[in-house]
Amino acid sequence: QVQLVESGGGLVQPGGSLRLSCKASGSIGSINRMGWYRQAPGKQRELVATITSGGATNYADSLKGRFTISGDNAKNTVYLQMNSLKPEDTAVYYCNANFTYYRPTYHYIRDAWGQGTQVTVSS
Repeated sequence: QVQLVESGGGLVQPGGSLRLSCKASGSIGSINRMGWYRQAPGKQRELVATITSGGATNYADSLKGRFTISGDNAKNTVYLQMNSLKPEDTAVYYCNANFTYYRPTYHYIRDAWGQGTQVTVSS
């Protein structure tokens, strides 16, 4: 099994910053991509940012310039630096990881999700 453990959420004032971390452990296979999604109350889960094992990044257009995703392949960890936070950034942030498992004659791909960490932006 795969475990994704998130940390770094909390309460922050508007304009403040937070850094989220997510570490993958267990039977993780070969990591293709890790990333962050968020879900605000009453809304669908949405993409925040992803990063491939090769370092290619993808961001939600609305978050470019304020959020930065980075990764440490050696630690199987992904980070999300969030700056200039706004009340509308309030949500549960979920870590996601996409893996390939290689076998002698085939391979397969799986996704895993973390439990989520609450980020609240409020004065």
